[in-house]
Amino acid sequence: MKKVLGALLFGVLIVVLAACGTADEDTNQEETNGDGGSSEEAQSLYDQVMDKGVLTIGTEGTYAPYTFHNDADELTGYDVEVAREIAKRMGVEAEFKETKWDSMFAGLNTKRFDMIANQVGIRPDREEKYDFSKPYTYTTAVLVAPKGGDVQTFEDLEGAKAAQSLTSNYGDIARDHGAEIVSVEGFNPAMQLLSNGRADATVNDRLSVLDFLKQREDAKVEIVDRQEDAAETAMMFRQDNPELIEAVNEALAAMLEDGTLKEISEKWFGEDVSTQ
Repeated sequence: MKKVLGALLFGVLIVVLAACGTADEDTNQEETNGDGGSSEEAQSLYDQVMDKGVLTIGTEGTYAPYTFHNDADELTGYDVEVAREIAKRMGVEAEFKETKWDSMFAGLNTKRFDMIANQVGIRPDREEKYDFSKPYTYTTAVLVAPKGGDVQTFEDLEGAKAAQSLTSNYGDIARDHGAEIVSVEGFNPAMQLLSNGRADATVNDRLSVLDFLKQREDAKVEIVDRQEDAAETAMMFRQDNPELIEAVNEALAAMLEDGTLKEISEKWFGEDVSTQ
């Protein structure tokens, strides 16, 4: 009988000690994690960027003259220089992660990068899901078609094949004019489809097209029409990161005030595209 009682008392003691140990572990865990999340999750994105000393930026790397590789295979371009200058003024390093346009928003969603610098147009459907900096580029859409072709105005897009990135502003314009969209993964593939006759036209950025025509004087395509309304493009972020957006806006405002943004703009385009 004594042995049975002793065994029962021993079992109770083990349960009590185990419960105490679990309570201590839970307390320690709460002290470590605060509100139950990791210390990194508790930090704002701005604090994470400043602590790491790195601003991670998503970009295509194939969209001249905004973001592309030069003859030395170095990433360069208007957007790249603007983003680097922003990071410099924030006191951090700019780290670029290159990705295709149609994968770029997903990369931002999954936190592969902190910001997108790739001529992303500000429009209502995007503002429902993302936040934007102040605009740093104003440009217009142009219609490009083979020389001597049937497409000469935006109205001629009805029933025509337009080479477009599916999620771009320019794809929306072509679609709104009744075009049949031929999906491409960026500017260069669109121009290639035009050149080999697999598309009738493309709606694209005026400055990119002018740069293309300057580099490819033998190209058998031309600008046949343009829209006058200027589109605003900006850096794009995940929602609820006001401190980081404020820091980027402060850098852009300083660059606009001291002429740096104008200088970068004129270097790439021969004109100031940073203001309306």
